[in-house]
Amino acid sequence: MEAFCAHCGEAAGDHAACAAALVMEPPRYCARCRRRMVVQVTPAGWRARCAEHGELTSA
Repeated sequence: MEAFCAHCGEAAGDHAACAAALVMEPPRYCARCRRRMVVQVTPAGWRARCAEHGELTSA
């Protein structure tokens, strides 16, 4: 369940611009708890880690 926008961190709702940005960029906020994630971008993709909910990857 996603309660927050993964791009701007605000409450979930109509985030069309954020959804468009997430096509080209990694998420910056955890969609479950709104924590700012540690993001690493590499030539092969990206990796984002939430301290509470673990890691997401572009693969």
